[in-house]
Amino acid sequence: MKNRSKSSAERATFFCTECGNESPKWFGRCPACSAWNTAAEAPAGSAGGTGGAGAKRARGTASGSGRSSYSGAEAAAPVKLDAIETGAEDRWRSGITELDRVLGGGLVPGSLVLIGGDPGVGKSTLALGLASALARQQRTVLYVTGEESPRQTKMRAERLALRDPDSPLYVQAEVDLDAIVAQVERLTPALLVVDSIQTLFTSDVDAAPGSVSQVRECGLRLLRLAKDRSLPILLIGHVTKDGAVAGPRTLEHMVDAVLYLEGDRHHGYRILSAAKNRFGSTHEIGVFEMRGDGLAEVDNPSERLLRERGEQSPGSVVVGSIEGTRPLLVEVQALVAPTHFANPQRVAQGIDSRRLAVVIAVLQKRAGLSLAGADVFVNVAGGIRLEEPAADLGLALALASSFRDKPVSPDLLAVGEVGLGGELRPVPQLSRRIAEAKRLGFRSAIVPKRAIEDLPASDAAFKVRPAATLAEAIVLAIGE
Repeated sequence: MKNRSKSSAERATFFCTECGNESPKWFGRCPACSAWNTAAEAPAGSAGGTGGAGAKRARGTASGSGRSSYSGAEAAAPVKLDAIETGAEDRWRSGITELDRVLGGGLVPGSLVLIGGDPGVGKSTLALGLASALARQQRTVLYVTGEESPRQTKMRAERLALRDPDSPLYVQAEVDLDAIVAQVERLTPALLVVDSIQTLFTSDVDAAPGSVSQVRECGLRLLRLAKDRSLPILLIGHVTKDGAVAGPRTLEHMVDAVLYLEGDRHHGYRILSAAKNRFGSTHEIGVFEMRGDGLAEVDNPSERLLRERGEQSPGSVVVGSIEGTRPLLVEVQALVAPTHFANPQRVAQGIDSRRLAVVIAVLQKRAGLSLAGADVFVNVAGGIRLEEPAADLGLALALASSFRDKPVSPDLLAVGEVGLGGELRPVPQLSRRIAEAKRLGFRSAIVPKRAIEDLPASDAAFKVRPAATLAEAIVLAIGE
């Protein structure tokens, strides 16, 4: 009986590399997220945070060893909800306005923030810029790099003109989490930056750096470090080919905010957005421009994006979008051409391909445009991604303009949601979109007829043109 099974310390545990689901035996398809071939093996004691031996070791570790405990020296007693004292939320302005906007107003002490993005998009540049901005405020910052040497980090800081000999910015090239925590206790920094979480390891886990168990254990240790010391921590994470942060899904669940820095490397613009934010909205975006001296903030993205518009040509329409509290005007370009294939191509960049299919179907059924035998290519200029339905009308007008080879007036704004019956539906904050168009010199806007009563009367400088259906809007934009 004693030799028939291994002890619990020797028994292996399997994790799903996509969602972090734990299983006592190997699986081909994850029972939690249904992903195939994602099973990774790790010793059961390295589960860390799931009640296994790793959690017991962490709870029993003394603070003098440089390791943060999960629950402290004593278990926390339950407190009645009404007895909990709350005050004004303290935030630190980083000095990077676009980053503060996405975070909800600045860094919150004790928050754990994860930022992901494609290789070379500018994650480390943004993190180093944040570290330098806080250091210039005479806040001690510890920048931990597991992928570069201190010399390389200094060279980048000099290239970005971020070096300041008087600022308390410290760089540590280290991947051992215990050594990092020891330096945190010695320096007591105001901000800790880890580049990246996939390079860290702890000796409590018998697995390679970047494995599911190591990422989860290091994430939990850093979470407790942030909460126990009220220390904001910024983690940089690699992404998978699908665009998700690599590692267990529990990593994204345990952090307070998940930010994504996106952008086409062939375009200069970078978009910072929040997929999760416990301290603010997830609808705000920050716009940056990649230059030779690093990421520069774009204070007026609408004007900057529309500045690159070419001459009046068919298939180009400006739409009004709202990203959080910011109105954003962007150009939607469409190209409709006869197909040479049995199945016409439908290529969309910056627009959901399923939404494009719906708009094409409505144009064919309700507006009489036969697009079944044509290739359709759609692009949102500047690398911006439009997700709200308010861009439907602009997309439809761009397709109709290219199909009929008739240009839309360059000073026309299109805002509205297109229903399956061909009707135009109102969208929220229409007055703010129109106000932004007026500020940039636009002369008219096509909007849903049912939203006209909520708008101020048209004036000589700007005319609001209502339309009840998509067919009416096409006539107003390009004629019969």
